[in-house]
Amino acid sequence: MTVQRADARRNYARILAVAEQEVAEHGADASLEQIARTAGVGSATVRRHFPGRRAMLRAVFNERIEALGARAESLAGENDARAALLDWLGALTTYAASARGMAGLLVQDGTDPDDPEHVNACSVKLEGAAEPLLRNAARAGAVAPDVTVADLVTLVTGIALATERHADPIAEAHRLLKLTVAGISPRS
Repeated sequence: MTVQRADARRNYARILAVAEQEVAEHGADASLEQIARTAGVGSATVRRHFPGRRAMLRAVFNERIEALGARAESLAGENDARAALLDWLGALTTYAASARGMAGLLVQDGTDPDDPEHVNACSVKLEGAAEPLLRNAARAGAVAPDVTVADLVTLVTGIALATERHADPIAEAHRLLKLTVAGISPRS
């Protein structure tokens, strides 16, 4: 394993932060050249870290998926299992609605068309992170026992796709999530 120089690590972190902002603003079609300009580095530097758009998108989404996983882990021990699950679903909804392109990535059939052996790591990580929350909520009778994490991710993905062009996609996504929750867990 090669250890990156300090300046290379700083460049990577800066490029990744700018890439996340650009993806939120312009979706999965964010310009690598614009990312380089905004980050204050050359295009070659961006391509050294991210050989293509798909690699950059994976890095952007993976960072947020890790944060959602950490949030799920911190919520898993909460006494109110329903509130914990809904808190996490709200965080997932906010991100899916704000990071245009994430919903499209989650909707993939589980494989990377460039690498048929590659399982969609985002969905796998989300499902693994949320499983304890869902299990706790089901045990508490807060959700139907046949609801799966894949069902919840699919619902949030659909909501994010449906609200992508809305004037305020995050607010509209949360409104639709609230309607959805009434269907999966009608207790207020």
